[in-house]
Amino acid sequence: MEKLIIIKYAELSTKKGNIGFFLSTLKKNVEFVLKDMNVKIQYDRGRMYIILADNFDEVGEKLKNVFGIHEITVGFKMPLSSESEFKDELLSLVKDREFETFKVETIRSNKDYPLTSVEFSKKIGAHILINKKDIKVDVHNPEMLITCEIRQDQFYAYFEKIKGLGGYPVGSLGKGMLMLSGGIDSPVAGYLAMKRGVKIEAILFESPPHTSVAAKNKVERLAKKLALYNNDIKLHIINFTEIQEAIYKNIDHAYLVTIMRRMMYRISAIMASRNRCSIIVNGESIGQVASQTLTSMSVINEAVSLPVIRPVACFDKTEIIDISKKINTYDISIEPFEDCCTIFVPEHPVINPDLKIAIEYENSIDYKQMIYDAIKSAQTIRLSTKDKNEFSDLL
Repeated sequence: MEKLIIIKYAELSTKKGNIGFFLSTLKKNVEFVLKDMNVKIQYDRGRMYIILADNFDEVGEKLKNVFGIHEITVGFKMPLSSESEFKDELLSLVKDREFETFKVETIRSNKDYPLTSVEFSKKIGAHILINKKDIKVDVHNPEMLITCEIRQDQFYAYFEKIKGLGGYPVGSLGKGMLMLSGGIDSPVAGYLAMKRGVKIEAILFESPPHTSVAAKNKVERLAKKLALYNNDIKLHIINFTEIQEAIYKNIDHAYLVTIMRRMMYRISAIMASRNRCSIIVNGESIGQVASQTLTSMSVINEAVSLPVIRPVACFDKTEIIDISKKINTYDISIEPFEDCCTIFVPEHPVINPDLKIAIEYENSIDYKQMIYDAIKSAQTIRLSTKDKNEFSDLL
């Protein structure tokens, strides 16, 4: 038997006429995470197969961070013409394993094969029972589950299964610009957007000297965590000091957050368009803070025409924290370094802002020129899971 890694798709299998595009995108993403390893990748509409000589555990660990994969398993294959050989080889694989109960489960995608799934399972199970002592079949709660697949021209067998991340392959549904702060919510929003096939670029608003280098480094580390699922990630850094100070000095403090967010949205939309992103993604959660009431969201959203996606909008804080811990961003997010969103926050921000008043206030400052200057001076960092970051002026 030939040993290999088998990948199952889940949601991708529902794509019918478009499945070829989704599978080729998944293959590219798998190739990227395994680019330093000697592997051969094959796929069809039902499965992807990774053929390699060794390092099965390392490959499996890397694949656990790839969206679009439902399940990963180390399996074995043999030509369909060798049923008796397959039974004997499968027996040799389980003979040295310690278990008292087992079950054979068969998936028969090749409907031309003469035995049904149940008949094949019984045949394999009987062969194992006869040749291995002190074991019995338990169809409800077996210690050992042996899965056999009868596909077009091959038998496959596997035992343990690793749950994948599911979702769609990153990049299969376009790009989004993530408004990434140092908080808990926005990294989770980015993760969830990637799960739906959106490749993420990120934008950070810094306001030196009001925000520190430590705060900037914190966001870079969060972006690097997200790069684990995104292959790599561009982080666009915007100096927001001039705009934020102008708002603070000239605008009713009750509207500070509203106007600040409208400016951030405008800049994010421009950066998104320049980088071919179809949407803005952020970590807003309904009712969590003053700028996240429905009225506030509506007034802030009016500043841009680009769609704004809020993956955690209907999550409560506990649910968001649970995901942040799962993706290893929580401990970074709770580090006590203030970002643009937490400085200059008034004691009583308006929770039901009036759009006409907001527009009147922002027109009292020359925000268009300040936005132009902020974008012109933007810096972009390309982050990956490698140790080195690449700095470039991409604007």
